[in-house]
Amino acid sequence: MRAQSLTLAAAGLALLAPTTPPAAAHPSPGAPGAPALRQEGSVRAADLLSRVRDCTPVSRGRYRTDDDAPATIPVCGTDEAVFWTADMDIDCDGRPGPQCNSRTDPLFSDATAYQQSDGRYLSAEALPYIVVPGVSALWDHREHGVLGGSVAAVVYRDRVQYAVVGDTGPSGIIGEASYATAQALGIRPDPRGGGAPSGVTYIVFKNSRATPIESHASAVEVGERLARLFVGVSGTTDGTTDQPQPQQPEVPEGQEGLDAEAGWGE
Repeated sequence: MRAQSLTLAAAGLALLAPTTPPAAAHPSPGAPGAPALRQEGSVRAADLLSRVRDCTPVSRGRYRTDDDAPATIPVCGTDEAVFWTADMDIDCDGRPGPQCNSRTDPLFSDATAYQQSDGRYLSAEALPYIVVPGVSALWDHREHGVLGGSVAAVVYRDRVQYAVVGDTGPSGIIGEASYATAQALGIRPDPRGGGAPSGVTYIVFKNSRATPIESHASAVEVGERLARLFVGVSGTTDGTTDQPQPQQPEVPEGQEGLDAEAGWGE
């Protein structure tokens, strides 16, 4: 939960930003020798971005990406998902760790809007999660089936990362995700000067849920299934996707209830 001004962001970037593009940056702090994944699951970034090319606004107005930025970002919607394209500020809130604490992040909070199944707050440096704006007259995410634990596909350049809705932010600002989300996408996760200035697309599948919220494996399983349905392709074992099919893909054995849980069943 943060409201980062353009002045603060610019100052942090000037002091700390790498001179090479994000895709060529060195591995993120806290994960020596562990490069970011280029792809999580079989659905390609290009296919997801093609599906959200057109915007039917569901918000009653537009959001800012930072305190001093103009309000230019609408929340868009389809029958299956809501989405927006914005920047990415780094949320380090939740349980403190080596990378996310009051020393590394001047805006650190030890709480998140949603909690794990054991009652503890989420860990921003361990769990890929995104932040949705707080409820306001501008947009109430709950009215669109977006709650704590809802599953999202976050797209940056040619990378896809599945995450959960894990925190809420200011009611007029959009574009924020956890340290772990940024790190997996190859975005510098430093809460003081990291993030991406633009080009991050957040797609949240309506009425979906990772169970429990802290299970990234569940987020990937649910997200991959719903992403394939969303773009109309079936996944393959080599990480590519088949061409669009004329009918909805068959539900794998043992997961018959997944679409119903997500609200897409019938």
